[in-house]
Amino acid sequence: MIKAGKYDAYVAHASADKVYPGTAILYIPDVHGIWQNSKLMADQFAANGFTTLIVDVFNGDKLPDPRPEGFDIMKWIQYGSGGEENPNPHTTECVDPIIEAGLKVLKENYGATKIGAVGYCFGAKYVARHYKHGISAGFVAHPSFVTEDELKGFKAPLSIAAAETDSIFPVELRYKSEEILRTSNQPWQINLFSSVAHGFAVRADLSNKIAKWAKEQAFLQAVTWFNQYLL
Repeated sequence: MIKAGKYDAYVAHASADKVYPGTAILYIPDVHGIWQNSKLMADQFAANGFTTLIVDVFNGDKLPDPRPEGFDIMKWIQYGSGGEENPNPHTTECVDPIIEAGLKVLKENYGATKIGAVGYCFGAKYVARHYKHGISAGFVAHPSFVTEDELKGFKAPLSIAAAETDSIFPVELRYKSEEILRTSNQPWQINLFSSVAHGFAVRADLSNKIAKWAKEQAFLQAVTWFNQYLL
């Protein structure tokens, strides 16, 4: 664990004999933030040659697990767990500076001149939003709340892993994303995984053979994408 400015972060270092000089990955997590699964995945990216930084985009207030009965995730995004009385919002105005702090650390502390960004669920939106701050290639899985304008503004190679069952990134949004990416003049890819649901690339039930395969394939999709467009 390190600090990215005033925010907590987790860094996984690529080994000296494997590291790709000048490259790094910014890992923007789902609503569970920095936890066992995201750390293990950052370690896997590092094992494949990319020093990887996860930033605490929730400023110490990741989603409660398990969620309380009747939990309102949209209210949590708007105010944080403290509600209106003690707000710690997770809106774009609050998350954007955290992403920028993470990118700054990768550039200044780790010498990254080419940065790949991965975003899972909540984190996907911020991959799209921060192209202008030095992201050279992106990968997102089961993206959440990415607007058309944000996707249009991402002017770098982008790979998407989508779930067959996903109320947040349904068929209509997937088709719309394809329409936008076809006009981007950038390399793009959308892989659709059957028999899995939103969150599979991070939180798959590894005792389920299909879910385990899809999770592993989505990770390999990200690695091969960065091997092609970041190196």
